[in-house]
Amino acid sequence: MRSGYAVTNGIRVFYVEEGDGPLVLLCHGFPELAYSWRNQMTPLADAGFRAVAIDLPGYGRSDKPDVTYDVVWLCACLAGVIEALGAERAVVAGHDWGGLLAWPLARLHPERVAGVIGVNTPDLPLPPIPTTEYLRRRGSSKHAYILEFQKRDEPEAFFEADTRAALELFFKGPVTTHPEVFTDEVMQVYVDAFSPVGAMTPPLEYYRNVDRNWELMAYPDSIRIEVECLMIGAANDPVLHPGLTEGMEERVPHLTKVVVDDCGHWTQQEQPEATTEHMLAYLKRLEPWS
Repeated sequence: MRSGYAVTNGIRVFYVEEGDGPLVLLCHGFPELAYSWRNQMTPLADAGFRAVAIDLPGYGRSDKPDVTYDVVWLCACLAGVIEALGAERAVVAGHDWGGLLAWPLARLHPERVAGVIGVNTPDLPLPPIPTTEYLRRRGSSKHAYILEFQKRDEPEAFFEADTRAALELFFKGPVTTHPEVFTDEVMQVYVDAFSPVGAMTPPLEYYRNVDRNWELMAYPDSIRIEVECLMIGAANDPVLHPGLTEGMEERVPHLTKVVVDDCGHWTQQEQPEATTEHMLAYLKRLEPWS
């Protein structure tokens, strides 16, 4: 497996890659890394694809600039990664926050996107009011952490006080069906990445820009995504439940939907074989892209 940096939008984005062929760009969620796609890399490469997993801007070994981490800036970075890798287009797979970027990327930079694989994260229409206000009115405990992350300093202090315990709350907590996949060895990779002081601030800034994103995407959000897409849901994910995909076809008309059983939020890590199988079945149906 090769690694390197793609220079894009004034920053360096770290990536690992394996294989040659049409580019599949793998984007992780919170609080994750390119490492989260470790189980998909070799099968994708063996099937004739160039699998590239990145540390999202502000995460891990990627640069952590002091900027506004809004959807427009982040999607410009992802579009630039595709170009920096020498490709015209890529199929973009996104889990959790990666999915929250993959769908807008297909609207903001359609020339760079040959297809989208949403993992857990559906293409949701914008709420009628700013996102944080919408979540407050709903009063759901499932999304309370998003509102907590709007605060300054307190969330960072929580992660820095005991990084391992905080990360285990995410990876081994109530959103997880198979906590056993997060062995000590796996957890150590994440702990090492997020332990340095300040390492959590850029990832948290993604959440702190949800209202800004609501404003920025007011028009682009109405654009239909016309490429072939795949939506992989997880039956036991309480935050991004497969029921949220209902009606997606109005916004993404060429859509295939599947659900992975016996699986919580961390789909490609909890059920790697099933996730990869669905990804490959979709990718092999597409006309080759470059």
